[in-house]
Amino acid sequence: MIMDSKLNIAFYTDTFLPAVDGVVTSILNSKKELERKGNTVYIFAVGDERTKRMVKSHSNVIVTRGVRLRKYPQYNLALFPFTASLKLPRDIDVIHAHTPFLMGTMALLLSRLNRVPLVGSFHTLFVNKEVIKEYTIQNKRMQKFLIRHAWSYARFFYGRCNAVIAPSRAIKKMLEKHGIKNVYVVPNGIDLDRFNYKKVSGASLRAKLLRNKKDRLVLYVGRMSKEKNIEVLLKAARRLSNEKVEFVLGGSGPALDHYKSLARELGVDDKVSFVGFIPDRKLPEYYAASDLLCLPSTFETQGIVALESMAMNRPVVGANYLALKEIIINGKNGEKFSPHNDASCARKIEKVINHLDAYRGMRRTAEEYSDALSTEKLLNVYKSIQNSTSSNHNSDHKRYNNLYL
Repeated sequence: MIMDSKLNIAFYTDTFLPAVDGVVTSILNSKKELERKGNTVYIFAVGDERTKRMVKSHSNVIVTRGVRLRKYPQYNLALFPFTASLKLPRDIDVIHAHTPFLMGTMALLLSRLNRVPLVGSFHTLFVNKEVIKEYTIQNKRMQKFLIRHAWSYARFFYGRCNAVIAPSRAIKKMLEKHGIKNVYVVPNGIDLDRFNYKKVSGASLRAKLLRNKKDRLVLYVGRMSKEKNIEVLLKAARRLSNEKVEFVLGGSGPALDHYKSLARELGVDDKVSFVGFIPDRKLPEYYAASDLLCLPSTFETQGIVALESMAMNRPVVGANYLALKEIIINGKNGEKFSPHNDASCARKIEKVINHLDAYRGMRRTAEEYSDALSTEKLLNVYKSIQNSTSSNHNSDHKRYNNLYL
């Protein structure tokens, strides 16, 4: 048995710094916690000079050259994914592909060449029609091709993994519905020490953000992109125009100008502030400065910002769909509203801001998703498939020897 041994793990990802999203947060948090437990983690990521500067303080991060995506300059497309992998140590026990694209396929190739078990994470809904339209090439015929074959590719890639990680039960169910097996639910962990409402004050930031200091503050954090359904939040703001509530939207993305224009068209630009990309170090302060978080997205595979908000003791109003449906408990840690329904969204925001003291289960929910608990679940998956792979190799060796008896 090898259950107590320390592991050498290689992460492969097409998404990395300077982008700060759920995938990057998960990778960095997992590396930190795995290494705290005595394991060694290497990250093979695509990036540019900014990435290399940002990882100087991180050990065992190998950056391969990429080219920035025009629509989303925080992200890079790998040019030569194989070059970084030349530095892959020979004693790797597990390879973990956090994305199924160029770096992910390199992980798949290397796992086969080195006979090392492969784990694949399904972090984002890259099979989503709106995502394909938003982030891929603009050729309509090619978009139709990608939409038609997205799940076929997902089955191809994840079907070759020894284990597939889903961050929520909803995503596990979706993957299994589409024929993907060996799926384990391992949520992305939350750094409960950093996101701790007892340690962070948002008072000074709140004073800067609010136009009227007596108003309530509703926060949105995430990409400014069409699949996030931010128009639902803006239309809800219009319905609440007579209430003492203001909205702060943090994030960057290809639809930022679109949403700024929509806010003006809806006549809510005096109630809505777009603050742009929020640095990771400032996130706890933004949560602390708000009264609640609102997530209108039907795209969340886990909703890590919802959990961060709850860790900061702030309730969440979110669409009753996928992972948010699991996390949010009406009357306890927030409220769920009907997806794509701005009237329902507005009613639930109003309910929460009028009864803030009634919501007491936020921190308790976040504690169920701690870095320590999530990493322990991830290690159990690693060691389970490592044992399984070792058993299969031993069986193959015995069958080979039997041919000569």
